[in-house]
Amino acid sequence: MTDRPKNVLLIVVDQWRGDHLGRLGAAWAKTPRLDALATRGVTFARNFCQGAPCGPARTSLQTGKYVMNHRVVHNGVPLDSRHDHLARMLRRAGYDPALVGYSTTTPDPRGLAPNDQRFRTNGDIADSWRVITQMDEARTRTDVARNYVGWVASRAPHHAGRDADALWAPQSGARRPDGTACVVERDLSDSAWLTEAALEYLRGRPGDMPWMLHFGLYRPHPPFNAPAPFHASTPLEAIPPPVRAARRAEEAGGHPYLQHLYGSQDLGSYMSGGKGSVADLTDAELRHLRQAYCGLIEEADLQIGRVLDAVEAQGRMQDTLIVFTSDHGEQLGDHYLLGKLGFHDASYHVPLIIVDPSSAADATRGRIVRGMTESVDILPTILEWIGQPVPHTCDGRSLLPQIRGGADCTRDTVHFEFSLRGGFFAPSQRILGLDWRSCDLAVLRSDSHKYVHFQALPPVLFDLRADPGEIVDRSRDPAYREVMLDMAQRMLSWRMHHAERELVNLSASTDGLVAVA
Repeated sequence: MTDRPKNVLLIVVDQWRGDHLGRLGAAWAKTPRLDALATRGVTFARNFCQGAPCGPARTSLQTGKYVMNHRVVHNGVPLDSRHDHLARMLRRAGYDPALVGYSTTTPDPRGLAPNDQRFRTNGDIADSWRVITQMDEARTRTDVARNYVGWVASRAPHHAGRDADALWAPQSGARRPDGTACVVERDLSDSAWLTEAALEYLRGRPGDMPWMLHFGLYRPHPPFNAPAPFHASTPLEAIPPPVRAARRAEEAGGHPYLQHLYGSQDLGSYMSGGKGSVADLTDAELRHLRQAYCGLIEEADLQIGRVLDAVEAQGRMQDTLIVFTSDHGEQLGDHYLLGKLGFHDASYHVPLIIVDPSSAADATRGRIVRGMTESVDILPTILEWIGQPVPHTCDGRSLLPQIRGGADCTRDTVHFEFSLRGGFFAPSQRILGLDWRSCDLAVLRSDSHKYVHFQALPPVLFDLRADPGEIVDRSRDPAYREVMLDMAQRMLSWRMHHAERELVNLSASTDGLVAVA
């Protein structure tokens, strides 16, 4: 392999929960291709992203930095141009990093015109990527020149004039989940469209030139309607019920943020044509919605398999690092919620499979690592694999030593953040009267406890050993006073240790500028 170019295939899906992999025991999740991929590499069973929704999560993945450092706290918040990221680093290393999908990056507005069209999209593409096919995350997606809607219309005249909402609406026209397939056919789904673009890119790669492909799929992101036959492939009785208290008022002691969500989440954000409150979904409706989610996962798994087959057919598996992950998770009815938000694990626990083709990783093939890891670990892992230095500003750590049978790279705690402010679709929205300076929350999660710190709302503490479902808030329980103090101190130490350090490792001296070891 040393005489061959080192390629990187980074597969990033959207909104895929970390517990929805057959390899990890989820019998209801049909993921045969990813399960097979996992036998060739290492599966990190408890990997957590660093933020939600897409913008914060993908920025942490691409920069290797926590949200508190890159400060893209929501979709639509610009990424300061001084923050280095994966595409720039790879380009400096001699790669021409290609992207199929999206990176949800709003550019730094300094030096740009206020009417720049990139400020009218729900996250554009970060600089230095070579865009092969771009997925527009806005629900209308009507830019037919480069867009999914135009691709469908060119192949299926009977869909001409339909926007993405119409294509992904249920055939029944129902306003609530009813188990119906969506209008668009499986061969015309956006997963099929993005996969075709990735295959076209791979077919054109010269054998002696290293390549890096970011292959992104939009699914299983909402709308939660799946094409036939995937929509009903998973039997309803095989799908586990949501994790939640018997009554909404019992969730986390009736925390005001959760109560706000129960009164404001609308089904129209998660189902084309949907109407009504998310919190009022019946058990039957929720099971149909979860069935559609499983169908979207099954279809995505099939499309990912096509890309893996193409790499295999070209004889490139032995010199290609493969990383599969998701930007963030999905509540899927847990705690009476949908989407990616708040502080529960369902929104932040994401899959991670890494396949290192080198013989140094032979001893760990098929291994499942149960220790905790973070999405910021992906960037340093890629950099180390291609032989590039990891920036001192990176908050993650390379997982390559563990993949190659060496030191344990897992963590005692993981961290993630969320902002209650509005994003791209409602940037001026104020939740519970909080302004944009005071609406962040930060989470410290260990094996035993989870501590949630709000700037201006009551904290939350879960005892994960006694309450793995995260239902009972212990923050005001006198018996947990010492635990609260310990977790708060550990969070403060974490923030101090990982605070912005772009230049702090440098110092003027009698010998001139020196780097501190």
